[in-house]
Amino acid sequence: MKKQGPARTGTRTRAIGAARRGASAGTVHKPRRSRSAGSRQQTPYHHGALRAALLEAAERVLERDGLAGLTLRAVAREAGVSHAAPAHHFGDLTGLLSELAAIGFRQFDAAMVAACAPDAPFPDRALARAKAYVTYAYAHPGMYGLMFRAERLDMSRPSLHAAAEASFAGLAGAIAASRHEHIEQEALTLEQGAAIARAWSLVHGFTMLLLDGRLSDILRRLPKETDVKTLLEAMLKVTIVGKPQGT
Repeated sequence: MKKQGPARTGTRTRAIGAARRGASAGTVHKPRRSRSAGSRQQTPYHHGALRAALLEAAERVLERDGLAGLTLRAVAREAGVSHAAPAHHFGDLTGLLSELAAIGFRQFDAAMVAACAPDAPFPDRALARAKAYVTYAYAHPGMYGLMFRAERLDMSRPSLHAAAEASFAGLAGAIAASRHEHIEQEALTLEQGAAIARAWSLVHGFTMLLLDGRLSDILRRLPKETDVKTLLEAMLKVTIVGKPQGT
């Protein structure tokens, strides 16, 4: 998505844990665990594979230690290579973060595309896309937060710019389908821009409340079988279909 608002990551670790304890997320997958320090030191890299290995190490550090713990030295230690290796491949921390965010946007967009059956009715596709959005963020909170930290990223880097544009195109395409019209991404009408902002704000806001542990208070007041996915479906059905679920 082209313009990112700030998202907190460094202080969210305890809140994410509370959200996960207080709300079952149904289809959500847990983040991958990092390898032991011993195995990292013994990992051989073929020529040309070190860059990818550094990005994988950076993702592990980000999800485990948060953005505050993600430094070039920390990534080098995680990958079991010299401290100079990340700077050689990415220049500086901004370069590394930007390339990592590009991977996040590609994963994020791919998850939403995979969730949508092309021949399904629009409401079903919209619900599937929104669920995939929240599921990705819940499973990869560090990566998701990084993607929206514009002040830490270099959006002019080709890989990040292309990945963010592709993600925005997916959102714009979904809104175009809902409005039964073509949307020119570089020349939006006011109504089109408002529709995109409304849809994004709704799902992004829900996601941030989930990651910050703020939905637990609502969930504990609902029937026992209600989980995060059920709450999201009910909220979106009112928005997309125009009436409460079950009415």
